[in-house]
Amino acid sequence: MDDEAAPQAGPRNALTDVRGIRVGHHTAIGGGFLTGTTVILAPDGGMAAGVDVRGGGPATHETDLLDPTASVERIHALVLTGGSAYGLATCTAVMNELADRGVGLPVGPQVGEVVPLVPGAALLDLGRGGSFRNRPTAEFGTLALAAALSPGNTDAGRTAQGCIGAGTGAVASNLKGGVGTASVVLPSGVTVAALVAVNAAGSPVDRRTGELLGAHLLLPADGPTPAVPAGAARQAVLEVTGRRPVSRPFTGGTGGTAEREAVPGTIENTTLVVVATDAALTKSQCTKLAAVAQDGLARALNPVHTMFDGDIVFGLSTGTAGAPSTTDFHQITVAGADVVTRAIVRGLLAAATTHTSAGHWPSWSDLAASDQK
Repeated sequence: MDDEAAPQAGPRNALTDVRGIRVGHHTAIGGGFLTGTTVILAPDGGMAAGVDVRGGGPATHETDLLDPTASVERIHALVLTGGSAYGLATCTAVMNELADRGVGLPVGPQVGEVVPLVPGAALLDLGRGGSFRNRPTAEFGTLALAAALSPGNTDAGRTAQGCIGAGTGAVASNLKGGVGTASVVLPSGVTVAALVAVNAAGSPVDRRTGELLGAHLLLPADGPTPAVPAGAARQAVLEVTGRRPVSRPFTGGTGGTAEREAVPGTIENTTLVVVATDAALTKSQCTKLAAVAQDGLARALNPVHTMFDGDIVFGLSTGTAGAPSTTDFHQITVAGADVVTRAIVRGLLAAATTHTSAGHWPSWSDLAASDQK
């Protein structure tokens, strides 16, 4: 394939390459916290959305709105968060803040009588910062939305990856997970992009070589293709990702010294995915976009969609690029799966080795380079 035909990333190589979408994160690290919240804010007028849930343990808010048979056509924001079901309080906070700005579905005759439509999903990172009770509160949603709305939210904030927002406490098969994002511009001019919080029960690593499973789909804009680990580095990667989850202590109170032991072998996961396009899709098409994008998880993580995951993909459309033909829609869904794989790999590469009183989670990058130190 020549360079002209090769896929090209968007200018930011991020979800925010889809025109009109804004992203904001709130991150809490230290003092018993290792968690956060990410808000994806729709352009004025909202965005069409669908969802595909395949994990056995999802924690969600208002996802029934996204069924193609539901009457609502557009949503106003989407929330990804840590904290398992507790973290879903962030969705209500985002609703309240948007309502104060007059953003929402009109439900009454007076100005401001609106209901913002804000679906969301949470991953399980409870206790990883050291305290089980230190998890996202409503304020996390408020602060993440403020970051998305802030004029000072520069490209660095819009494209941030690694231990940030909903990916702050994420872990993937004992490796440190995090937020990853990627985009592609199709020959038609349509943009397709993804943002992923990688918190998987399955492994992102090839059990023969120690390399990241999805690395072969990276584009030049994603940076140098990571080298295949060799020798001691390969052994380190395979040893860490081959371990069963271990029990870990965490404080159970608010400032107390008592500690409770987690159940040995507990698996605590869920990978959260957003895939978006500026093509004008219907709710049914957004749902299909989300369903095909699940293949992107399967290329980068093994296994996926288990009873211990709550894997969920949201499909979004801002509609600024016009309605696609049948062939163009096919290309959009194919690209959606690819950007999800790339976003997962980029999130793992951006993650930093993390240590708290609850555990130690090395990054793949540090382990893969360990024989060079």
